[in-house]
Amino acid sequence: MSRLPAPLNNLPLPIIGSPLFIISNPKLVIAQCIAGVVGSMPALNARPAELLEAWLIEITEALAAYNQAHPDKPAAPFAINQIVHKSNDRLAHDMALCVKYKVPIIITSLGAREDINAAAHSYGGVVLHDIINNKFAHKAIEKGADGLIAVAAGAGGHAGVKSPFALIQEIRQWFDGPIALSGAIASGGAVLAAQAMGADFAYIGSAFIATEEARASDAYKQAIVDSSSDDIVYSNLFTGVHGNYLAPSIRAAGMDPENLPQSDASKMNFGADKSKAWKDIWGCGQGIGAITKVQTTADLVAQLKREYDQARARLLALA
Repeated sequence: MSRLPAPLNNLPLPIIGSPLFIISNPKLVIAQCIAGVVGSMPALNARPAELLEAWLIEITEALAAYNQAHPDKPAAPFAINQIVHKSNDRLAHDMALCVKYKVPIIITSLGAREDINAAAHSYGGVVLHDIINNKFAHKAIEKGADGLIAVAAGAGGHAGVKSPFALIQEIRQWFDGPIALSGAIASGGAVLAAQAMGADFAYIGSAFIATEEARASDAYKQAIVDSSSDDIVYSNLFTGVHGNYLAPSIRAAGMDPENLPQSDASKMNFGADKSKAWKDIWGCGQGIGAITKVQTTADLVAQLKREYDQARARLLALA
């Protein structure tokens, strides 16, 4: 375990809710933070761009009010995800708002940049950069990121192919800072396993899609409940970056999930015109077999905590 900087050093449960494209919204973020896990959302979910400021005001004011009313049990901090890719023409605008409202945690994806890290550090913010291999991990830290999100095989949305055992092991040989592990984590036992491998946090996304607060269709939520890892398809067709998606949504779009063409990675586009392209193709990770019902975020976090405590008790009994 590493020495953690504020605001990551006092979480009730070692979980970061991953930013869910289109799906995460202030309602979900606030519920996650109040339940005791880091809530997050992509800046690009606020469309048009002017909506982001209103969302940041809503989140910061709601959490401040909760903390004032519950000084003995404050909410976890929140995070905003920035897509650091040349096609994201909103990056400067969105990052300026994060600085204005002093967003505690910035999660950067698809490119590490020193200026983004410096902007977050200017007000005491922490930057976590997501990576899929050890090479990209080195680059992120060299450019000033404070910590890493190791996106291993099985993660929902954009995912790598490395085993979490291999990925965490290689990074921990040289890096002693904060690491969150992403990849098929949907139970409290898996959260403890992530820590046992050397991660500080579990990075959980798909389980939060099937919550009442998530901005996902009822059909999407039910598909997660009804599906298993056998229903996950790994493809780069939809964004140019390989990711995991639910086969039923691919079939509903008129495509054969077992015979998808390859996309040209040079055509990646994360600009404002791409939201509709993602809308009906449902991202999801391989851990969904553990998700058996749609429930509130508070109930999901409480379940994860029970499972986490039970897993710890089992290991202590073995010892």
